[in-house]
Amino acid sequence: MEDLYISEEDRKDLETERYALAIERIRAAADESVCEERIQAYFCRMAKFVLLMDEAWETVASGKLRRMTLEELQEFNHRLYEDILPENYEKSYADPDYATDRLGKSMGPMLSFLYAELRGMIPAAFEQNRFDMVIRAELLLEVYQEFTSAAQETGQRADGAERAGETAAGEKVPDAVPDPEDIRQILYWYVSDYYETAFLDRTENQLCPSRDFARSIVMDSDLDDLRYLYYYGEYVTESELRTAAHLNRMPKERIRLMADTYTEGYRIGFEAGSKDISIKKTVNIRYALGFERLIRQAVINFDQMGLKTVVYRAGSNIFQGRSVNKNGFFGADPNKQFDYDHREDQALFLDKPLVERRLACMKNAYERYKAEAAVFGGPAVMEIFGEKPFVPVAKESACRLSDKQQKLSVEYSSKAGTLQNEYIPGEERSFTIIAFPVPDIGERYEEIFDDIVRINTLDYKLYQGIQQKIIDALDQGVTVSVKGRGANRTDMTIALHRLSDPAKETNFENCVADVNIPVGEVFTSPVLAGTSGTLHVTRVFLNGLEYKDLWIRFEDGMTADYGCANFPDEKENRKYIKDNVLFHHDALPIGEFAIGTNTTAYVAARRYGIEDKMPILIAEKTGPHFAVGDTCYSHAENVRVFNPDGKEIIAKDNEVSLLRDTDVNKAYFQCHTDITIPYDELGEISVLTGSGERIFIIQNGQFVLEGCGELNKPFEEQEQAAKRSVCGRERAMP
Repeated sequence: MEDLYISEEDRKDLETERYALAIERIRAAADESVCEERIQAYFCRMAKFVLLMDEAWETVASGKLRRMTLEELQEFNHRLYEDILPENYEKSYADPDYATDRLGKSMGPMLSFLYAELRGMIPAAFEQNRFDMVIRAELLLEVYQEFTSAAQETGQRADGAERAGETAAGEKVPDAVPDPEDIRQILYWYVSDYYETAFLDRTENQLCPSRDFARSIVMDSDLDDLRYLYYYGEYVTESELRTAAHLNRMPKERIRLMADTYTEGYRIGFEAGSKDISIKKTVNIRYALGFERLIRQAVINFDQMGLKTVVYRAGSNIFQGRSVNKNGFFGADPNKQFDYDHREDQALFLDKPLVERRLACMKNAYERYKAEAAVFGGPAVMEIFGEKPFVPVAKESACRLSDKQQKLSVEYSSKAGTLQNEYIPGEERSFTIIAFPVPDIGERYEEIFDDIVRINTLDYKLYQGIQQKIIDALDQGVTVSVKGRGANRTDMTIALHRLSDPAKETNFENCVADVNIPVGEVFTSPVLAGTSGTLHVTRVFLNGLEYKDLWIRFEDGMTADYGCANFPDEKENRKYIKDNVLFHHDALPIGEFAIGTNTTAYVAARRYGIEDKMPILIAEKTGPHFAVGDTCYSHAENVRVFNPDGKEIIAKDNEVSLLRDTDVNKAYFQCHTDITIPYDELGEISVLTGSGERIFIIQNGQFVLEGCGELNKPFEEQEQAAKRSVCGRERAMP
């Protein structure tokens, strides 16, 4: 294991020496023919990739990168990612299907993982992280050595005979490959040995403003010169270039308005949650490439609040986790199928000792950066949407967690969440999320972008008043009924907490533009007992993945059964949901029930035909939604929260989250996935009062509660526009 306590100067010298030795050996391996052809072809390609990474390192270190023309940068960027682009992926060892076909069922998945891990050298080269370069180069050499040794031993046993075939005595010559378990062990100890250094590095990246690789690009670059997009080492497409160019054309006042909405949402989140922002010193900004002009203004705004910004890269290796849903700063995704294929690579080696090792390393990292963790305020997230919807292909060759490993994964997630909360208490931190479209959304990109800016800056006072009327009706209820219409089969009953003092207490939070921008929802944590029924949506996108005819049946607030129509095999459909909605848990509670009120966003999505591309952040405001997983108040249930009318929100817990008082590891799931029923699939939302009266809030997709008529105006405008369109077409007919 790496010695963590040698001097920084000695460490750098040692890493430089190790790296030079590794590159020299890899350079020789690129032209060798020691192993049988199919094996040697793999290692030759891996060697050439590592040499490309060495070229990238030197290009950055020498300053050549900053001297390249835009065309040269584009060509170099393409070379880094071309092997995993969709048009090349089926012939790439990163594709587990191809690797398995070429290298066998035992070796294929492991060597495909090895290549995926080597690709983590791209950010290392651009950030000049010699250690991350060294350990991956040495991993390749260690695995290669096993194969060359096996080939040489096989040749010796064959006594000069061909490696594949029979000896002179007629005995079959063994395959010239090592025992797969030996390779698995190498991968296992690579992960185990470097967890500590990886956690320390990642934690420093997440908490320390001194790690300013990305922030310096944002703040110091000439943003009119779009070459800066290639300085990150992320994949860059026409979409990022167009986004940056579009923001560069915007007036300063508009950029400031967008940034103010974003940063003020963060500040108000602390205020609304009765949390003291003055004790915080840092905020993490997460964003997509192309938005640097907006991010620069946000950094300035946060500085004025007394908050230093921290920016880190989205996960790109086994230590950070690889996912379709990015968490950090990120460029274009060269191939979402690649991320999906490798999302469970830890199945190759995950066991109980490794989980314990990860938790120990995580605790050590937080101890090292305890002071920085205490003043971290939480993330300010800028999401993007409009990309082509991704429908994954399920591959048998891809690594999959076993049932036992799924339980270990859940155990780790639970304990890691508890550990994080120990150092960054939930009752002291907050967040904000805002979303903007990217050019892939369609030909009307600029128009859509402007409309989203308008939606993100709607008059929250107007919504606050209307939403209070909805809350007043809901607070009279014992249960709420939600029913679908048409093809939607939803039929849910939601049990509400009892208010001991209705004059001072409420069940629902009046959510305006703070942590979740834009405005437009009221939400609660339901009582689980008595919350039952079926939730159904004909089509929905969750965390970047499409679900067709998704349905979940709940019994007393817990998921009891589920399915969808993505794959012909029902078993595969269930696994898809368990992996990506339940996150390997056998069951999850309903953590939230909400009614979205942002009809303006809903109508805009219909006008542009982008309903399937809207992010959940906006989509959740366009109808009622249910979240499976933790409540919205996870780890902050004891913080007193009040609505603008002065009433205290008492529905912050459910029967599961209350277990935190006896066993915290059973109280939280570290996930929260919103599933929205759009207005046009909605038949009814009504409240059943204690006296048996039923109060209707929505019927047939329209708000019918008195005082909520303003929310129907976008529907009326949509209908009038449709009529004008029809009349126009009729007049144009000969």
